[in-house]
Amino acid sequence: MKGTDRRRAAALLVCIGALHVAGLAAVLAGAVGAGLALTAYTLGLRHAFDADHIAAIDGTTRRLSGDGRRAPLSIGFFFAAGHSTVVFAVAALVVLGLGAIADDAALQTVTGVIGPSVSGTFLLVVAALNIALLRSGTGGGGGLLTRVYGRATRSVHRPWHMYPLGFLFGLGFDTAGEIALLVLAAGLGPSGLWLPLAFAAGMTLLDTADGALMGRAYGWALRRPARRRYVNVVLTALSAGVALLVGTVELAGLVWPPAAGIDLNAIGLAVVALFALTFALAAAAWRIGRLEERWS
Repeated sequence: MKGTDRRRAAALLVCIGALHVAGLAAVLAGAVGAGLALTAYTLGLRHAFDADHIAAIDGTTRRLSGDGRRAPLSIGFFFAAGHSTVVFAVAALVVLGLGAIADDAALQTVTGVIGPSVSGTFLLVVAALNIALLRSGTGGGGGLLTRVYGRATRSVHRPWHMYPLGFLFGLGFDTAGEIALLVLAAGLGPSGLWLPLAFAAGMTLLDTADGALMGRAYGWALRRPARRRYVNVVLTALSAGVALLVGTVELAGLVWPPAAGIDLNAIGLAVVALFALTFALAAAAWRIGRLEERWS
């Protein structure tokens, strides 16, 4: 790891560590009970595995890993930070006595449409562009296709651009974990504002880890020409399939109630397992079969 990467990794650890320290300090000071804080933290860990989180972070990491570059470590962190901002803001509305605003049917309708619409559309765009790259035969390359790809995803070409995207993803605020957090916070009054911090600590920890691990995995797969030629096709197809599935489920839930009831957290866990298995098999095949020497 280069010096710049070490400094960035250290900065991320400091930020995530600060959230954990704040939560622990609240417990030690008696502002919130240890059980409630742990519950909020666990809800944050679980929410990080929602399929839309996994697909958005991995899809962006996949795109920023092009041309043999290492994807930035902070993609998942900024996405989770944007999402956590919405969680904290809504919890604050409830805790400060504005629950009527947070519970307003019109507001719920609007936010319930914005969040899934943004996330579903973004993921379908990622899927379509990955399918187009796959059809080009290389999963990469230059020319018109690359220029179209770059322009279509220009809104996210730096890690911090994931913050507003995460904020928009979070506007739906309709998962069981988030609703449970609201209920817990509302029952504590002002001290309940510590719970969104515990929630954010768990979510940023795992979303950051997801982005960092996927960045390193993609870096391994795309670093050498032989790996890039063969492995990149599999990775592009996998990214396209995941984004297409999750984006379709998100948008279908807007018009078809049964789709809205699909557990995105379960899908997210399955996606993580699928990516991990794919990379493990690829690494094993590469080492055992000595494919680098045979195909170089």
